[in-house]
Amino acid sequence: MTINFFNLITDTVKTALAEDVGSGDITARLIADHQQAKATVITREQAIIAGKPWVDEVMSQVDPGIEITWLVEEGASVAAGTELFTCSGKAASILTAERTSINFLQTLSGTATITRYYADLIGHTSAKLLDTRKTIPGLRLAQKYAVSVGGGLNHRVGLFDAFLIKENHILAAGSIAAAIEKARTLAPELRLEIEVESLAELDEALHETPDWIMLDNFSLSDLRLAVAKSPANVLFEASGGIEGEDELIAIAETGVDFISMGAITKNCRAIDLSMRLHSQ
Repeated sequence: MTINFFNLITDTVKTALAEDVGSGDITARLIADHQQAKATVITREQAIIAGKPWVDEVMSQVDPGIEITWLVEEGASVAAGTELFTCSGKAASILTAERTSINFLQTLSGTATITRYYADLIGHTSAKLLDTRKTIPGLRLAQKYAVSVGGGLNHRVGLFDAFLIKENHILAAGSIAAAIEKARTLAPELRLEIEVESLAELDEALHETPDWIMLDNFSLSDLRLAVAKSPANVLFEASGGIEGEDELIAIAETGVDFISMGAITKNCRAIDLSMRLHSQ
């Protein structure tokens, strides 16, 4: 499934502005309506920049008259002190848009930055870094976009676009075979992935030839044994609380196809950004 990262951007920004601006920016009313200004946004630390479309949409919704000039490309690696963009227009409008626009940019850049860091750690292997559904509520598509900017790959968007049959699904269905058979009957066109927790379960799953198999909390030795069993038409994904650098590298070197990490979206730290206003 191709993800349209931008199909919810208007509503996402509208919601963000509603919670921040509410009935109106009372402090901005201190500034004369005709007062013009220019502002520059800088980063105070190294980062991979992601989120330009969200910034543009915030500025547009607050005041279409705000003019933005981007000084860096999306996905650029920038050093501390780099100027990211300038904007000019009504001073009151710029200040109203400041926090929401920076919130999007710092959060998505944080996601892209940590993704790039981990993706580079395993760049010498064939394993690819995947995101998960452990995202900030309301920002799933935005964060998955940032993951892609950072060099990671997107797993399923939600519960609707691919099967991921886990332990409780198997228990409720009766068996691995029964769960897979039902999934193929319901939606044969969707990717079918099943989670296994042991080599014995792996053998059961391989007999049914799903598209992907998630190896949940496998030891390094069991991951190697699993990869040795891997047929060409089944992809293997390692998962399960992977956060440490050494652990990530060691898992990638076992030969798995994918490694999914909730940390790149749920543990991301926002990049420190700052806006400087210059009156005109």
